[in-house]
Amino acid sequence: MTRILIADGAPAASQAELAPFGGPTNGAMFEEALRLHEPGITCVTVNVADGETLPAGTSISDFDGLVFTGSPLNIYDLSPPVTRQIDFARTVFATGVPAWGSCWGLQLAAVALGGGVRRNPKGRELGVARRIHLTAAGRAHPLYAGKPGTFDALCSHVDEVETLPPGAAVLAENGMSAVQAMAVESAGFTGVQYHPEHVFALTASIVEGRAADLVAEGLGRTEEELRALAADYRALGADPARRDLAWRYGLDAAVLDPTLRSAEIGNWLRRTVVPQRARRAETSRG
Repeated sequence: MTRILIADGAPAASQAELAPFGGPTNGAMFEEALRLHEPGITCVTVNVADGETLPAGTSISDFDGLVFTGSPLNIYDLSPPVTRQIDFARTVFATGVPAWGSCWGLQLAAVALGGGVRRNPKGRELGVARRIHLTAAGRAHPLYAGKPGTFDALCSHVDEVETLPPGAAVLAENGMSAVQAMAVESAGFTGVQYHPEHVFALTASIVEGRAADLVAEGLGRTEEELRALAADYRALGADPARRDLAWRYGLDAAVLDPTLRSAEIGNWLRRTVVPQRARRAETSRG
């Protein structure tokens, strides 16, 4: 049975702010996404941002894979919740355990491995990242098996990778960010800037919970307008077959179908984590 460690990069307090608006936690979303592709998977969540440590008697190497979640933190702030995660990520990469990163997780890996992150000069990308297209490296990478060459995805970020770490390959890009997906094979890392694990309920909670800030950024004219958008997102989450809403927002199965939306996570499990687990088991028997 596959064991995955979920390294939560978002302080619990920041996640609690979205709870009244129906926002699920990072751990809950990742467990749901992982179990869509491997129902019997075992997940353990540790909030690294808040300084939580692994359960007594366990180490990173006891897990078959690790995921770095999203976070509202900015990695260039170098506050304790940030620096402890950079140190933790470097420890992870030294073990050789396959690691996945979404959004903050991608940025964390980039910095831990020697790259750089900045505030995106084009502004915030929130809701749906449009027209993500695969590079030549992405089209050949097992991460994107079964995905179209161009697709949309749920997202929420204001920062982006500016400088790639040594050995990194860009797998996907779009008009908002030149690095929408990255692999660093030497470190056993694969990650994306968007959020395959996100659900519409989380997107709705961000839009409604931060409506005032989004109006100030010009992403909405009024808070009422944004609350209406959040309501539509919740309706789509409850019923992805709502053709009226899919048409209104120009969404297709790549965003609406939970299994296809999280296909990258499933591919990472099947094509990276499980084979490496088998190799480790064979080595231990030998």
